[in-house]
Amino acid sequence: MKRKYGTMTYTAGASLLSLMLILGGCGSNAAAPQKSGTAAEGSSAAGTSAEQAPADKLQVEASFYPMYEFARQVGGDLADVKLLVPSGTEPHDWEPTPQDIARIQEADMLVYNGSGMESWVEQVLGATSNTELLAVEASKDIDKMEASEEDGHDHGHEEADTAEEGHDHDAAAEEEHDHAHEGESEEAHDHGGLDPHVWLSPRLAVQEVRAIEAAFAKADLDHADQYKSNADAYAAKLEALDSEFKEGLSGTKRTDFITQHAAFGYLARDYGLTQVPIAGLSPDQEPAAGEMSEVVEFAKEHDVKTIFFETLVSSKVAETIASEVGAETSVLNPLEGLTEEEMAAGDDYLSVMRANLEALRTALNQ
Repeated sequence: MKRKYGTMTYTAGASLLSLMLILGGCGSNAAAPQKSGTAAEGSSAAGTSAEQAPADKLQVEASFYPMYEFARQVGGDLADVKLLVPSGTEPHDWEPTPQDIARIQEADMLVYNGSGMESWVEQVLGATSNTELLAVEASKDIDKMEASEEDGHDHGHEEADTAEEGHDHDAAAEEEHDHAHEGESEEAHDHGGLDPHVWLSPRLAVQEVRAIEAAFAKADLDHADQYKSNADAYAAKLEALDSEFKEGLSGTKRTDFITQHAAFGYLARDYGLTQVPIAGLSPDQEPAAGEMSEVVEFAKEHDVKTIFFETLVSSKVAETIASEVGAETSVLNPLEGLTEEEMAAGDDYLSVMRANLEALRTALNQ
């Protein structure tokens, strides 16, 4: 299979567009119902079928885990929020099945991140017969970084240095960190030229929650006050998390960290750090030999003692570099999805981000 994010190019045995054309006459048989009155208590877990969903709740499909969690927190007992990308699945590689597309066509709302993260959204929305479906691009109004800033290893020092909690970088360190690759990478094009990983900054996560809140209020005006109350409560938790990151990452011994793929650009920028990614914006991108050599050289020169990998993709590259430079490996979770074990353990956005903070603090103080 070949897929190019942004330009929506697909080549496979049965294309996504073909599946949607087959389902074209199988859309919603009636307009989405108006939501009013008192909703039944309780919110369904991800994966509950539409047939089981209470009719008086907003029916919401969320693309991947952070969008599911944010929508679930805002919707509370008034919404039936379901997760499209299954737990343990890397969302960059996921495509909706005919059953998934049918679920979207029957929903009141689709919540997605945008900026090329969900490569299938444009085609699905273009083909749906449900004219009442409210599509919510949670990152739409966020000022996003160019993909080349991270994928090209241009780490945005100027922005980090001017951040309120920024560290003091000297010119020599900046020159060493700026090991830019020749030309603009294909991966930057894959995400339409923008870095979509905004949810990994608690500050920007608040903005996504507010965008989702506005959409819920639009879809169900009768309960706008309740959605605002839910969003306020969760935003307060995110703001507290932001304070924890600000305090926990100030004054560390070092400010640079090596990670498996370029998912932490916004987090690095907002807390005065420098991300050194092994691969680009997509976690399954294989780094070239020259890129690997650059990272190895950087790790040796700067005595990096931890190489971060993530849970949903192979850690082989990170382990290879760690072995080469005599470093250890540790998890830095981009929260593109939780594993079944994490879900069963009750982990969520807040707990995983706190684990990320602790992992960063440990690595940056070695």
